[in-house]
Amino acid sequence: MSYLIRVHLPDTPGSLGELAEAFGLVDADIRSVDIVQMDREGVVTDDIVVELPTGTLVDALITAAASVRGVEVDSIRPFTGTVDRRGQIQMLARIAEVTHDVTAAAELVSVMPQAMTSSWAVVLRETPDGLVRVAASQAAPGDDGTTPQLVDVTTARILHPEDDTWAPESWWLLETTLAITPLKGTDLVLVVGRVGGPDFLASEVAQIGDLGQIIGAMLR
Repeated sequence: MSYLIRVHLPDTPGSLGELAEAFGLVDADIRSVDIVQMDREGVVTDDIVVELPTGTLVDALITAAASVRGVEVDSIRPFTGTVDRRGQIQMLARIAEVTHDVTAAAELVSVMPQAMTSSWAVVLRETPDGLVRVAASQAAPGDDGTTPQLVDVTTARILHPEDDTWAPESWWLLETTLAITPLKGTDLVLVVGRVGGPDFLASEVAQIGDLGQIIGAMLR
């Protein structure tokens, strides 16, 4: 079974190699590595997709990571496939060839889960009567038929259940963390959900916002 493990490790030569060696000792196969964020304090946050052999417990990954000095496990969860942020380029190329925003929205939500190590994505349209769903990825919560009024989303940011009460209750189930961005210059917004966390980092929110800016410009 494959898992996505988010780790914080020292930004020093050899630290990732030591972690890879520790994973190898429990027969874990690294499928992809993605640098999510580099802090000024000399800490790197990586998303690593690891495949474990049948019968090996996920605790083995946590134990292996803990054996490497300076490594801290942020989160771990099942994950299918590999981290594919390069897929964003292909998505943008396909969107550049279409003129209908519904088609573009479908392309966007199909790529976001792998590109942002998230669980689902939804594109909504702002109308005078409220938000209407335009496109959703396969694992997105079902449309409950409501048309809530969007509040205070002018830039990419994290959603909070205590403040963003307009969001459907189903979006918050299973400790889902949410980020949102407008597709600048259009009446569309993108919501990205990550079931069970971890929280979206500032670098991830910025990346989601950049995509919103680019795709909005392409659709205008």
